[in-house]
Amino acid sequence: MLKVILLNGSPRKDSNTKDVLEICASEIQKHDVEAEIIELRGKKIQSCIACNKCAEIGKCALNDGLNEIIDKIKNADGFIPAAPVYFGTARGDIMSALQRIGKVSRSTDKFLDWMVGGPITIARRAGQTLTLQEMTMFFPINNMIIAGSTYWNIIFAGPTGTATQDTEGIQTIKKFAENVANIIKKIKT
Repeated sequence: MLKVILLNGSPRKDSNTKDVLEICASEIQKHDVEAEIIELRGKKIQSCIACNKCAEIGKCALNDGLNEIIDKIKNADGFIPAAPVYFGTARGDIMSALQRIGKVSRSTDKFLDWMVGGPITIARRAGQTLTLQEMTMFFPINNMIIAGSTYWNIIFAGPTGTATQDTEGIQTIKKFAENVANIIKKIKT
């Protein structure tokens, strides 16, 4: 079955990022594509050390739980990372994860090639656009396909549980999710 991996970059158990990803996953599943949300929460994701051992051993040499996530991404057709905005940019651990995922792909079998997806960002007032741009850079350098929507994949949310109040943002995410699923189906079937 066709599948999308959604990566939650929030450190909180209950978060606006998780709420948005659940809506995104639900929409993907409405279009007959499986969706699985994976949490970075609780992991101590390290930055890439550019050791290039991934080219030799076929996985990242750092042992912090990211290889298990990479294995799931390798078996997927789509990838959607999502992050809350902290001090105007993406959290360090999700950027470290993206950089290492990309490094392993580029150094091995290029498993990210033609994978469909795009990033999602969530913030109280500002920083979503810069964070979205920062995370988007991961996609074209890895020969991936970025699905569009009716606006950028940004959500305005303050306290936990307020993401769904951004009705325009939620509609944007739903359309993005639909597009991810439909592009995957067009490519794979």
